[in-house]
Amino acid sequence: MSTSTVEQLQNTSTALRDALAQQDWQAVGRLDLQCRQAVDSAMSDPHQNSDELRERMQELLDLYHEMVSICQGEQQRIADELRQINQSKQSAKVYQMFG
Repeated sequence: MSTSTVEQLQNTSTALRDALAQQDWQAVGRLDLQCRQAVDSAMSDPHQNSDELRERMQELLDLYHEMVSICQGEQQRIADELRQINQSKQSAKVYQMFG
């Protein structure tokens, strides 16, 4: 694996981790695509160091597990907010009917 491919994979992974920590979902989406491209590039590199590639891929896999967990938590938070909004709307309608 060439140094530039390893660096590309590391840099993209680091940027993705930073965007995730900042909950910058647009950047996460963009960087997810870049990570996929970096993985494709790494997998097709004929000069790859398989041990180094395996290590980088494991780090990326761990990051994606973390990302899925964070996204599920965010999804739940948003769902709870929407339920509260709907309950408030229903309460307001009832109040208007009897007020």
